[in-house]
Amino acid sequence: MIRSITVIFYAFLLSWACWAKPNGSKSKKPKQVVPDIECDVRAGKINLPEFIAKCPAHCKETKQQVYGTGVFASISSICNAAIHSGVITNAGGKVIVRKMAGQNVYKGSNSNGVRSLSLPKWRESFVVSVGKPKKGVIYPSTLDYAPSRPTYVKTGPKDTKLAALTTLPPTTAPEATTTTPEPTTTTAPTTTTTTTMPPPPPTTTKARAAVHKIRDAGLRRPEAGSAIRRQPSSPVGPAFPRRDWPPSSYSRPDWFPGARRPADVSYAVPDSGYAWSETETPEMPARDLRPDISEYERWLYSFGPYPPRSTDLDGSHKMPLHLPQGKVEPVDAWKQDANPYESGFSLREPEPLPRAPEPPASQGDPNCKVDLAFLMDGSWSIGKRRFKIQKDFLADVAQVINVGMAGPMMGIIQYGDEPVTEISLRAHSSSKDVKSAIDKIVQKGGMSNVGKALSYINKQYFSDANGNRGGAPNVAVVLVDGWPTDKVEEASRLARESGINIFFVTIEGPDENEKQNLVEANFVDKAVCRTNGFFSLPVNSWFALRKAVQPLVKRVCDTDRLVCSKTCLNANDIAFVIDGSSSVGTGNFRTVLQFVANVTREFEISDTDTRVGAVQYTYEQRLEFAFGQYNNKAELLNAIKRINYWSGGTSTGAAITFAAEQLFSKSKPNKRKIMIVITDGRSYDDVRAPALAVHRQGVIAYSIGIAWAAQDELEYIATDPDKEHSFFVDEFENLYRYVPKIIHNICQEFNSQPRN
Repeated sequence: MIRSITVIFYAFLLSWACWAKPNGSKSKKPKQVVPDIECDVRAGKINLPEFIAKCPAHCKETKQQVYGTGVFASISSICNAAIHSGVITNAGGKVIVRKMAGQNVYKGSNSNGVRSLSLPKWRESFVVSVGKPKKGVIYPSTLDYAPSRPTYVKTGPKDTKLAALTTLPPTTAPEATTTTPEPTTTTAPTTTTTTTMPPPPPTTTKARAAVHKIRDAGLRRPEAGSAIRRQPSSPVGPAFPRRDWPPSSYSRPDWFPGARRPADVSYAVPDSGYAWSETETPEMPARDLRPDISEYERWLYSFGPYPPRSTDLDGSHKMPLHLPQGKVEPVDAWKQDANPYESGFSLREPEPLPRAPEPPASQGDPNCKVDLAFLMDGSWSIGKRRFKIQKDFLADVAQVINVGMAGPMMGIIQYGDEPVTEISLRAHSSSKDVKSAIDKIVQKGGMSNVGKALSYINKQYFSDANGNRGGAPNVAVVLVDGWPTDKVEEASRLARESGINIFFVTIEGPDENEKQNLVEANFVDKAVCRTNGFFSLPVNSWFALRKAVQPLVKRVCDTDRLVCSKTCLNANDIAFVIDGSSSVGTGNFRTVLQFVANVTREFEISDTDTRVGAVQYTYEQRLEFAFGQYNNKAELLNAIKRINYWSGGTSTGAAITFAAEQLFSKSKPNKRKIMIVITDGRSYDDVRAPALAVHRQGVIAYSIGIAWAAQDELEYIATDPDKEHSFFVDEFENLYRYVPKIIHNICQEFNSQPRN
């Protein structure tokens, strides 16, 4: 009896002790919270290496695009990729997503009622698995979505100047430090990387001023690498457009195996350069310093009729064995490792010429019709003496270019801490008046904020209210003593995209010992339109600046080589919408791709010039490559060659809508939007409503119908059939004949439109 009472008593004490334990003393498994996503959410939009999410029901009906099989491109819909893989059904469910590196190819397939598409290459991939986390793994309960636009943090000018004056440059390269969180039950990747950025280097204004005094006193130290080096410039001939296009300039379709050729016609195919080459250059060259193909062609035109040429599709050139008699190869005055003042420019100081009074209403030099703005350095590092030399240089330029309303107009901005307009473009219409205004300019002082000055000319200076004539190229010449004290890359990129040609004249640039003080390395190459040496003039001494007047004037007046000016060749976003239906056939499809390549080759290709995208369609649509995916002409032409024939039905209307969503929705505001639709038959769906929708978006649409194409549909697609926006071609092998007509119409319309 006593034993039973004792057992009961101890049992009571044990239960009471367990009940009395504080909350939390017993470990509790945390509950996994699964965030919901929509059917259209793509893996690339979520900034997590691995996560769990819950898909809703009926995602299959939304037909969100999926690219790949098993491993998907990050632009794919997560939920439809999960259905395609069999991880979930159309009723929805949980799915785990794990990011991977990009793949060179994604193969499409049909699986579980979802059709995935093929894609040649993408920067990021992902795989999906059943949404049941492993034991002890807790995924984030919320998803970090990537912003649609980049965000920028602005730093006040006072903070920037204070940091520049008080912070020393790092003695070693910055290292990335990894912060590991405290141990938790989560085993999914959760580490974060924090990169310690180097502080801005000192402006060294006093040091530079001290160096100037030493140099002026004749104690100048030898400067390592002070010789002026130039990349060889590519000569260019007459400006585009060309009027006469011999049919032999474009390749016939018998360059491709399987292409049809009339049996009763015998002709020799010229060495046109539009054939697919089996010995292409590498698909992703590190850097191509060769001149663009179209520049090379325009140079050849300057010697007479269009000669036979041999240019592989990748952009490599085969020079002609000889030039026509009586023609002299043009030579740029600035060559690599050559004296910058040779080739027609004397090293001696020119003798002062007697200056006759200019007529009060000078018309200027019509061969140099440019809107020219000089950004003069007014920072304290120059000093009064060099500022006077800079003013004399600008006065000499004004005299040489012969300012006038029918020729060049000249303005001046002085920059230091802030840019200030000294002379607007419309302020003076003669060289004499400009020189008088230059004499009155007073040095403002401050730092050398070139980037801020470039932003100023882009947003404010080259405006209609300030005298911008629109039809004349916009040119900005930046004079820099040493190096800028802020970054120039982003500001110059935006200026170039607005059509401003940027030249840099760097005086007494940094030597090897001073390069550690640069805020932005290679700032000139990051700012100019081309890095071939045409847009940059290094001058090794302030006292040699006046000798650069003639070389600079020659360049800014060479309007054929101002490649950043808005022309029909570099102001477009062009989308090719290509029929891949079964009626086309493999051989004819290769002929269509040849036509696309022929048109593409005539444009200046880069992120700031013309960009090209392509869509192939049957019943469905496939984005072959987007605007800006290939910013090098050789890479772009190789990408066109690699497009695989799809085969299927013909839904042209849906393809036009797809191109508007995938390409033109991402078009830049300062680009002309051009769509070229190529089809060989009547569409199974309506083309009128989609065509009208893209017309309202400002897209200029061209339609090219081949063989069995419906004439009424071609006219619906075209923006204006009366202006030859619609073409009918009887045979595929005759497509090449329409390349010059397309280019001619694009340029003619551009030249007839008012400029911004």
